[in-house]
Amino acid sequence: MTAPKKPLVSVIIPTYNRGPMVTEAVASVLAQDYPAIEIIVVDDGSIDDTPDRLSLLKNRVTVITQENRGVSAARNAGVAHARGEYVAFLDSDDQWLPGKISTQVAFFASHPEALICQTEESWIKNGKPLLPRARHKKRSGMIFAPSLELCLVSPSAVMMRKDFFLDMGGFDESLPACEDYDLWLRISMTHPIHLIETPLVIKQGGHDDQLSAMPGLDRYRIYAICKVLNTGRLSTGQHNAAVAMLRQKCRIYAAGCEKRCRREEAARYRTIAAAYDNNKTPPAPLNSL
Repeated sequence: MTAPKKPLVSVIIPTYNRGPMVTEAVASVLAQDYPAIEIIVVDDGSIDDTPDRLSLLKNRVTVITQENRGVSAARNAGVAHARGEYVAFLDSDDQWLPGKISTQVAFFASHPEALICQTEESWIKNGKPLLPRARHKKRSGMIFAPSLELCLVSPSAVMMRKDFFLDMGGFDESLPACEDYDLWLRISMTHPIHLIETPLVIKQGGHDDQLSAMPGLDRYRIYAICKVLNTGRLSTGQHNAAVAMLRQKCRIYAAGCEKRCRREEAARYRTIAAAYDNNKTPPAPLNSL
């Protein structure tokens, strides 16, 4: 009897000026023990040796080159070219262990109702192992409320059904950072995000160009929280939790603006916080970052 055909997994790797790192990321995908994989690297306008390094891999990967538009646009472009039933994302500074894809495909096979899952990960910062704090501990299931404080889903650890990603609208290309926080909130307000507790991702940190090191990230998280509040689709408990976190982040961000003499910006974020309350007062629009 012929064995059933394995579902194709499309691996999307966005990169920008990370020549040495992206080749290591690709190598970790090529080392997977799962056979049905296509690798799509989206070069987001690199001006270093990334194009030269990727040209050496042209027989193993599909390379998409675009003008520099940010990581969200790069990931979305990769998915637009993907042929797989599933999509998995790998940041170009991270790596996978060999059983990552096969473990997640097996999870979906045994949980046909699941739409998205992630694995645990190991952290390395400046070449040394790093133990994540308790507040960073990943959770499984309906994780909207705990995800409001900080991002509890790692793009490099995620696999999801491609159709589901498209239905959710993909990554918000207006966000220069916290684009993953935004997507996970939009997903987790209505869908469970499942966790495989095996660490199968090596997450690298400590280099200068990490988006997570950008200043003022809370302004993007505030924008993302306003977006989900404005959908009108949150439960009462979710709404209350989102409003509480919005107020907290607005207060902290406004205080930072005051210290830097950006008083108009501080006033704007205090106004945003005041416009929401737990009695479902119509939310204030936040149409720009």
